[in-house]
Amino acid sequence: MTANEDQEMELEALQSIYEGDDCFKELSPVSFQYRIGDLEDAKAFLLDISWPETYPETSPKISLDAFFNNRICPEVKKTIVTKLEEQVEANLGTAMMYTLFEWAKENQQQLMETHHPVNNALTLTSSSESVINANFSSSKKKEKKEQLTKSQKRKLTGKTDNKGELPRGWNWADVIKLSKTGGKDDD
Repeated sequence: MTANEDQEMELEALQSIYEGDDCFKELSPVSFQYRIGDLEDAKAFLLDISWPETYPETSPKISLDAFFNNRICPEVKKTIVTKLEEQVEANLGTAMMYTLFEWAKENQQQLMETHHPVNNALTLTSSSESVINANFSSSKKKEKKEQLTKSQKRKLTGKTDNKGELPRGWNWADVIKLSKTGGKDDD
């Protein structure tokens, strides 16, 4: 079989195996991502593997450069890629994507044993935090409702029915009053 036929067969197999799996993502017919571990897991990582034209006779390109992996230190990334490349060498010439993904899942704890999360976020000083908190609290002030006096409340309840709704036509203009206020003379 040619390399393209092998790739097509492996692609079909991957699609059927990982159909409905949230961890697997096909970026293109020759590029795939697979998340090892749960999203909430601090030791989870995202494998990014792409095939060259001559795959499976040549090794696929393995990368951990996805944004998801920013919290993993470079030494651990290098270790993971090195160990995966050892697996690639052992499986060269055969369809190996499923084997690589499953091997990584089985050995996740061993691969991530020296992992210490890298914090790339900026830390705020206490003075800037207080300024941000003050701005945040002032923007969240609740709008005050209009306060009514007892007499205003009595008048309002006198105008409303038992459900608190104003009767139909309460704001209509009285036609008789309008005719008395003036208008065009009929003389």
